[in-house]
Amino acid sequence: MRRENGGVVSVVTPLGLFDPMMIQRLDAARQLLEADQIDRAVQFADPVLSVASQYTVDFLSSVRERNAIAADNRYAAMLVSAAANPQADANTVSILASYLFTPHLYIGYTNEGTYTRSFPGSSAAPLVSPQLQLAFFEAAANILLRTLAPPGEEQTTSHHGGHYLMIKRLLPLFEQSAPPELTSALRAQLENLSPLVTTATRDREDDDWVRKGVRPDNMIENWEQSLRDRLDHAKTSAERDQIYLQLASLYAGKGDLRARDFVDEVADPETRTDARVYIDIRLGRQAVAKKDSSRIIELIHTGELDHINKTWLLAQAAKLLAKSDSEKASSLLDLAVAEARRLSPSDADAPRAFLAAANAMFLINRSAVWETMNEAIKNANSAAGFTGEDGELTFHLITKGGPSYTSYESVPDFDLEGIFRNLADFDYDKAVQLARGLTKDAPRAMATLAIARSVLENKKK
Repeated sequence: MRRENGGVVSVVTPLGLFDPMMIQRLDAARQLLEADQIDRAVQFADPVLSVASQYTVDFLSSVRERNAIAADNRYAAMLVSAAANPQADANTVSILASYLFTPHLYIGYTNEGTYTRSFPGSSAAPLVSPQLQLAFFEAAANILLRTLAPPGEEQTTSHHGGHYLMIKRLLPLFEQSAPPELTSALRAQLENLSPLVTTATRDREDDDWVRKGVRPDNMIENWEQSLRDRLDHAKTSAERDQIYLQLASLYAGKGDLRARDFVDEVADPETRTDARVYIDIRLGRQAVAKKDSSRIIELIHTGELDHINKTWLLAQAAKLLAKSDSEKASSLLDLAVAEARRLSPSDADAPRAFLAAANAMFLINRSAVWETMNEAIKNANSAAGFTGEDGELTFHLITKGGPSYTSYESVPDFDLEGIFRNLADFDYDKAVQLARGLTKDAPRAMATLAIARSVLENKKK
C-alpha cells in the first residue's frame, strides 16, 4: 500500500509504515541519543512517535535502555493511538509486542509468509510495570478482536492468515499475564478465523517465527516432538519437505548445526538448495550473536553463503580474534577483502562489504585501513543505490506449497557513519580527503556529517 505526500512516497508494509521523512527524523534523533542528549532526542522524535512502526518502536526500545520512564510514557501513548486507529491490524500488534517481549526483533505476517527485521540493541525483555503490560494486552485485544472481513475483502497487511498466526503467537502471553476474559475472547476469535485460513497456515503454529521469543523452552521441546510425530504421518513429499524445513529452522534458531541434516532430507532440489543458504545464514547470525569465532570460521568454510554474507562473517570473526590472535585475525581480514572484491562494483553490497572489512581493519591493523577504504570509496561511486546508511543483510526463502520467509538485519558496519567517525578521530585530514572522494551527494553528506560529529564531540570532551 503506497502513499504519496509532496513527492515523498511512503509504503505500508507488514512491519509498519515505511516513510522516508519519518526515518530521517528518527535517524537524527538517534544521533542525539548516541551523544547522550536523551531529552533532546526524544523531543525531536516526538512528532512521529504516535505511529506504530518498526522504526518508532525500535527508537523507543533504544531510549528505554537510557531512560525507561520517558520511553514507557511514549509507548503507553502509542498503545492508545494504535487502539483508536481503524487501520491497525495484527501486524501492528506484533510491532507493539516487540517493545515488551522481543526488543529490536520485529515479525510480520501475511497469507504468503513471514517478514522479520532485527536491529542492534539488547534483546532482553524489559521489566515494565503491570499497568503498562495490561495496557498492551487491552490494546492488542481491541485490535485483534475486531469484526472480521469476508475472505478476499480484507484491507489489512496481515489478512486472515497473519491475523490467525498473531493470535496463535500471543496466546501463551495472554494465558500467562492477561485478564481471563481477554484470553477467552482471543481463543474464540481464533476459532472464528480457523475456517477462513488454509491448512498450511494452521500448520504453521509450529513455525519457528511464530514461537520466537514468546514460548518457554519446554514448550519448544514439545513442538519439536510434535513435528517429528507429524513427519511419521506425512502423506506426501511436499508435506514432509515443509516439516523438515520447520525442524531445520527450529535448530538453526538455536545455532545447532543439525539444522543442516534436516535440510538434506528435503526432496525438492530447488527448495533444498535455497534452504541451505537460508539455514547457513541463520546459523552464521547465531554464531555472531554468541561470539563463537570457531563456529563462524567453520560456517565460512562449509556454508552455502553469498559474497556479502561471507565477507561480513569473516570481518566479525576477525573482530572477535583481534586481541587473542591478531595473526589469525589479519589472515581473516585478507580473506574478507578478497571476498569483497568478488562483488560487482555496480552492486550496492560491494561498498558495504569493504566497509565491513574496514571496520574490522580499524581494530586490527589501523595503518592499513586507508587502502581498504579507498576500495570502499571507489565501489561506492560505482554502485547504484548505495547511500551510505541503512545497511542491512537480507535473505529470502520461498517454498513450494508453503510459507515464504523474508528477513532483514541492520548492520551498522555497512554504513559510512561509524567508520568515518573513527577515521576522523584517528587522522582528520585523511578522513576529510576520503570523504571528498565520494562523488554522490548522499554518501558524501553522510561521511561529512560523521566527521563533523567527531569534531564536535572531541571539542565537547
